[in-house]
Amino acid sequence: MLHKFGILVFMALICKASYSQIDATDSVVAAFIPSITYSYQFAGGDLAKQYGNNSTIGGGFKYKTSRNWLWSLDANFIFGNKIKNSDSILRMVFTNDEYIIDGNGTYALYTLYERGYNVTFSTGKILPVLKVNPNSGLMITAGVGFLVHRMKIDNQHKTAPQIVDDYARGYDRLTAGFSLNEFIGYFYMGNSKLLNFYAGFEFVQGFTKSQRDWIFDEMRKDNSNHLDLFYGIKVGWILPIYNRAPDKYYYN
Repeated sequence: MLHKFGILVFMALICKASYSQIDATDSVVAAFIPSITYSYQFAGGDLAKQYGNNSTIGGGFKYKTSRNWLWSLDANFIFGNKIKNSDSILRMVFTNDEYIIDGNGTYALYTLYERGYNVTFSTGKILPVLKVNPNSGLMITAGVGFLVHRMKIDNQHKTAPQIVDDYARGYDRLTAGFSLNEFIGYFYMGNSKLLNFYAGFEFVQGFTKSQRDWIFDEMRKDNSNHLDLFYGIKVGWILPIYNRAPDKYYYN
């Protein structure tokens, strides 16, 4: 009796192993997929009035089903250094020569940056277009998220009190709201641990409002609704996690 039970357990383990060990080059697999991403974006809408082009770097987690559906949670850090109308924004603290005098009576050293982040939840599908294996092809996704961006005033050593801490908040144009996100590109997943990626075009629409009670240079509160647009090229390196089939070796 024990002998027969042992044989049944052994056969069950063999069946489980043969079922769970999958080759991504010839089978559609379900996989948990961490990712690291970079994108170069152009500004549009109300965003283009304040900033130029920017970049994002981020990461996320995807789940790909055995039917090639995708579910994703991503967070991207926005950074850029092209600020428009900065001379107008800071005019209230400028000298006649457009310098800022710090607390030591010297010219303040400062730099302006675009900063922000976008957290999105999206879903989509990998379609069998130009596929090299069952897990690769045209990737189309869409989702919703939360977008935040502002103008960061970086004053070295914080020597100019008129542009740091609470005073900086009066100029930084902190803006936030919900966003929509669309992506179309190519998704490649093979058996290699390193050569797995996706790349394509990303589009983001932010429906945002100012988060500050008062804008110093405009002497008012901004109650208007903003349409902030980002569009550009996005690439991602992915690391699919699933049970791979063992490598095949042939001996003469």
